[in-house]
Amino acid sequence: MRTTHLLTTVAVGAALLLGCVTGPAAARPAQSGRVLVFSKTAGFRHDSIPDGVAAVRQLGGTDGLTVDATEDAGAFTTRNLRRYDAVVFLSTTGDVLNPAQQRAFEGYIRQGGGYVGVHAAADTEYDWPFYGGLAGAYFASHPAIQPATVVVEDHAHPATAGLPGRWERTDEWYNYRSDPRERAHVLASLDESTYSGGTMNGDHPIAWCQEYQGGRAFYTGGGHTRESFADPAFRAHLLGGLRWATGAVQADCRPESGYRPLFDGSAASLEGWRQAGPGSFTLADDGTLTSSGGMGLLWNTASGLSSYSLKLDWKITGDGNSGVFVGFPPSDDPWSAVDNGYEVQIDATDVPEKTTGSVYGFQSADLAARDRALNPPGEWNTYEIRVEGERLRIWLNGVPVNDFTNTDPARSLRDGHIGIQNHGADDRVSFRDIRIKELPVSGR
Repeated sequence: MRTTHLLTTVAVGAALLLGCVTGPAAARPAQSGRVLVFSKTAGFRHDSIPDGVAAVRQLGGTDGLTVDATEDAGAFTTRNLRRYDAVVFLSTTGDVLNPAQQRAFEGYIRQGGGYVGVHAAADTEYDWPFYGGLAGAYFASHPAIQPATVVVEDHAHPATAGLPGRWERTDEWYNYRSDPRERAHVLASLDESTYSGGTMNGDHPIAWCQEYQGGRAFYTGGGHTRESFADPAFRAHLLGGLRWATGAVQADCRPESGYRPLFDGSAASLEGWRQAGPGSFTLADDGTLTSSGGMGLLWNTASGLSSYSLKLDWKITGDGNSGVFVGFPPSDDPWSAVDNGYEVQIDATDVPEKTTGSVYGFQSADLAARDRALNPPGEWNTYEIRVEGERLRIWLNGVPVNDFTNTDPARSLRDGHIGIQNHGADDRVSFRDIRIKELPVSGR
């Protein structure tokens, strides 16, 4: 079998192409909405709070958000909170809300409101269990301000999509009283070997998100220093969290554990993949694979996959076309996957059974759920494709959109391979962070 090796970008033309695929966030259409920044303190007060308020105002202004700022807890009434798509707790400390205000905020979250916690938001309301669950973890201690390495664990979430895999920055690094990983989706963690004073035994989340009792919650541990709010990377991180919390973009914020990488952005992780048919994929410095030419298929040689959860992030430009194949035998002919497996489609505009979220040619996605969950071309999306026996289920950005069962005796999902498609010369689709978790074998 002829193998097409995937190469790091070397040609200027390819570099320009990838620049288009992963273009700047400034190209996004602006949203509209309203955000409240709350920065009341009843304990330590950070001198970076005015810088943080100014930064959120500036970010909101460029993204179409109206931003109000207050330190008056009287703003926490049911009627007033209805005006806002998200509330930012910006380095609040201590007990900042009375019981009536707490009840109003709980109702706001349960009605679908958004929460963004910045830095000392974790040093707030220790005797209010609802808030502790919303923030994700409480502050325990911190060492001196110093440089450290932040390890980005999720590259699809808008808060981390533009960050390097290892993000070097200086801040005051909080230790937390508990690990939020089991309850929240960790976006980034600290490499405790790169600084002194970490106390979380090597698993040290520093930014996370979660769906919480009907609402959305994003927290970042950064933001102690005034310089943080002038740093373009931190500002992009904060804006991404804000955009997700307001519902402007979608992401999978379910807790995630137990996955192993099939492609982690490195050239070494491509050793287990082979190209079938024409075209190829280009590996970029940011760890993305982008399709070129076709119609071909990049498939993973691991066998014996019969019960598993496959996750991967993808992004298209314009009316791109690609897909994720499952349940097909090994072959140097990409049409073997078409004829013997099933394709989870990626396509912006085709008919229902051949568009994003469909089992191509067999079953449409739940289009209403799909449309609510889908980010537009130019934004990252996450698929979970779960195969259990002959049952194939699909989640888009954490939302279930398809549930299909194979009944064709000529096909079987019980033992097959997985692959990603490079559809043709006019289609540009990027993938990153392909990972898998084996599941208990179902008797179904």
